[in-house]
Amino acid sequence: MIVTVTPNPSVDRTLAVGRLTRGEVLRASRSWSEPSGKGVNVALALRTHGHASRAVVPVGGAEGARLEAMLRAVDLDYVTVPISGEVRSNISVLEPDGTVTKVNEPGPHLSEAELKALIETAIRSGEQAEWLVGCGSLPVGADAGFYAELVAAARHTPARIAVDSSGAPLAAALTAGPDLIKPNAQELAEAAGHAIETLGDALAAARRLRELGAGAVLASLGPDGAVLVDKDEVVHGEAYVADPRSTVGAGDALLAGFLAAGARGPEALRAALGWSAAAVQQPGTVLQANDTDVTAAVTLHDTVDVRRRLRHS
Repeated sequence: MIVTVTPNPSVDRTLAVGRLTRGEVLRASRSWSEPSGKGVNVALALRTHGHASRAVVPVGGAEGARLEAMLRAVDLDYVTVPISGEVRSNISVLEPDGTVTKVNEPGPHLSEAELKALIETAIRSGEQAEWLVGCGSLPVGADAGFYAELVAAARHTPARIAVDSSGAPLAAALTAGPDLIKPNAQELAEAAGHAIETLGDALAAARRLRELGAGAVLASLGPDGAVLVDKDEVVHGEAYVADPRSTVGAGDALLAGFLAAGARGPEALRAALGWSAAAVQQPGTVLQANDTDVTAAVTLHDTVDVRRRLRHS
């Protein structure tokens, strides 16, 4: 089983529009709401593909009750930690070409006791898990060392620990030595302290993060695929998607696929890219089952073209 911890979950509402024009009155062609937050997305992707998962989430207020109802509706195994604040609600505006504009609320303030309960609940679940995965931004009131504390506490369980966060929380987590981290290109740049313009830059940054404490680095690079850097090898892979519909949740699907495939080596990266490719072909954040062989569009490169410029740069 894989257990995810999402300190700042959300109810995500998506509005599909013909075109986003600032200052205009827009009419949505359709809309929907989903349970979300990085760890929730990872757990849902795993469940969709038949892998045992459990999501640990703080829940409070009317939106918290709504989030819990949504998790029950999609039949996800979850554990809640009651909080006095209100779970956040985020808005995504989706355009036909797949461009997504997001407005994220900061989320509730969690007390020291609530944060402690969240870690304790995660550790109890992690005692029977292969992986314990800490994901996403931190709520108001949380110290930047939250994930570092989670990693340290997880050392008393059989579970390996992964962290998918950014900024100061990711930097602090590195000092505790997580088994895996999953930054994107921007997070790589923040953590490594230099711009990521080429694959060579991405590899150098990933190696730097390993020096700072990460056991392995799975870095998502958007249209340039992903790189895996661990103690044994460096692999770059990419997946061709003819009709991308939304990139929201693609990184979460990448991490879920990697963990489900054993979290090691080129074949795990291949599976991860396949899951990510499936995600960008869907309009929402909740990964749906896909009967097509998405890994057929994945290409792996064991020799990395370090001079290749990234398309986002």
